[in-house]
Amino acid sequence: MPTPTFNLLLTIIMSVLLLNPACAAAPRFVLPKSGLEATDLAVIVNDSDPLSQKISEYYQARRGIPEANMIHVRFTPGKPVMSRAEFARIKAEVDRQTPAAVQAYALTWAAPYRVDCMSITSAFAFGFDEAYCAHGCAATRSSPYFNSASLTPYDDFKMRPTMVLAGLNFESVKALIERGIAADGTRPPGTGYLVSTDDKERNVRAEIFPQIIKAAGNWVRLRLVERNFIQDKRDVLFYFTGLARVPGLDSLAFVPGAMADHLTSTGGRLTDSGQMSSLRWLEAGATGSYGTVVEPCNIPDKFPNPGLAITWYLRGESLIEAYWKSVASPGQGIFIGEPLATPFGGYDVSVQGDDVIMRTQALSPGVYALMGSDSLVGPYRPASKPVVAHPGKNEFHLGKLDKPVYRLVRIR
Repeated sequence: MPTPTFNLLLTIIMSVLLLNPACAAAPRFVLPKSGLEATDLAVIVNDSDPLSQKISEYYQARRGIPEANMIHVRFTPGKPVMSRAEFARIKAEVDRQTPAAVQAYALTWAAPYRVDCMSITSAFAFGFDEAYCAHGCAATRSSPYFNSASLTPYDDFKMRPTMVLAGLNFESVKALIERGIAADGTRPPGTGYLVSTDDKERNVRAEIFPQIIKAAGNWVRLRLVERNFIQDKRDVLFYFTGLARVPGLDSLAFVPGAMADHLTSTGGRLTDSGQMSSLRWLEAGATGSYGTVVEPCNIPDKFPNPGLAITWYLRGESLIEAYWKSVASPGQGIFIGEPLATPFGGYDVSVQGDDVIMRTQALSPGVYALMGSDSLVGPYRPASKPVVAHPGKNEFHLGKLDKPVYRLVRIR
């Protein structure tokens, strides 16, 4: 039983820690926003579909989506293709309900995956527009969001990138959501596999694989694999390939937050593809994927550029942002996964003697002022000399810090 002396000592220690949080733990840092958050995302629910309702309720609870951002519509579920007339009715209702601050959408069904000649994710992002369609092997309209530094796509481009929380049953979507949440801020040490196959028609991205490794290989471990598939790998963070069907998925272990896709014609026909559905990647453990819903031919602009997807992801952006920014012409392609997964956001802090060390890769290159405060609400005052963030991983030695909270503010 604790003695009175012990209780008094414990009270004194706790009082000191509460009065001076800097003694209790390493400082807390507030970084500039690096990606979309729960308040930026609206979830579209089909109230005629019990699975859509169940997915949306679970996702709202787990991600803290504001009630105002839950958008309710009604249509007959399960059909793979929605007519443009029906979509016009639904889109008008979505536009009416969407708060102005919303920057992106999540859909909560696997079918329909298409609106006439567009993917359903592009139709919600841009509105239905035949310029994003093609008849035969032709180019389509480009996305203004492609490879942009924007953190507010609706404010900047009047479009809302859209992703489907896709799965054939609730348990698979629940597992997908949990992988996305588990990934956040973990900066996982997995491997990216860039697989060059002998399928010449579908292997068109392979010519840029060496450039990707040269550009991003110092951020993350990347491997060029010159065979048709990988197997028995337990650290898959990225897997980009070109095949109609990808063997060996059941032998792989994907890191939470992993991206994976295969360049082929109909992977985006989620529920009735004659080739491998992109859903197979999620079922195997990936957190995001992409596929086309209408014959795209093997035009690289209609598929993710792996180098851009990897780079934006490693810079701390969410899955939906990184994937969307990697596709120049997404009109015929569907994005699926857990949109808010952000494995490379945030920071790590350690204290070594009188030195506070912060490690992060979620900062845009530039010069930042370190501002300290006794509380999150401020006031904040300059705390040390400016720090310089470079592309990729950064380690800042900040010296002795005596405030509980610090902000990094970009000054140039």
